[in-house]
Amino acid sequence: MAKPGLYERDFYAWTREQAALLRSGQLSSADIDHIAEEIESMGRAEKRELVARLAVLLLHLLKWQFQPTHRGASWRLSIANTRDELADLLADNPSLTAQIDAAVGSAYRRARRQAAAETGYRETVFPDLCPYPVAKMMDGDFWPDQS
Repeated sequence: MAKPGLYERDFYAWTREQAALLRSGQLSSADIDHIAEEIESMGRAEKRELVARLAVLLLHLLKWQFQPTHRGASWRLSIANTRDELADLLADNPSLTAQIDAAVGSAYRRARRQAAAETGYRETVFPDLCPYPVAKMMDGDFWPDQS
């Protein structure tokens, strides 16, 4: 059985070693396969972050719309902060904008389920598909009302 490499034994040390190799131009000594794997993983993490932040925003928008008597400063702050976090994430990763429709679909399923759990309403009370266009969700002046 082969001895585990530095990648398996000490990931932090491996990252520092690989960065030094890349900076010094020693590409033939670099662990290219693992570097590529880690770069791809970082991209997937950014997409997961997009879905997670969208889910938080959608959850609070649903609660805002369907529980108007519970509206308060903390919900307003959560919505505003999450919009800012999403705007920052998209500014740092503009290519994620092309993924936003699929991300909203995934995020909405989670938000709908969580809204039902947190409000005590049946999941069927909430629309099957996301009722908010992305532009509205991100608009600081948009506050959905029960229709």
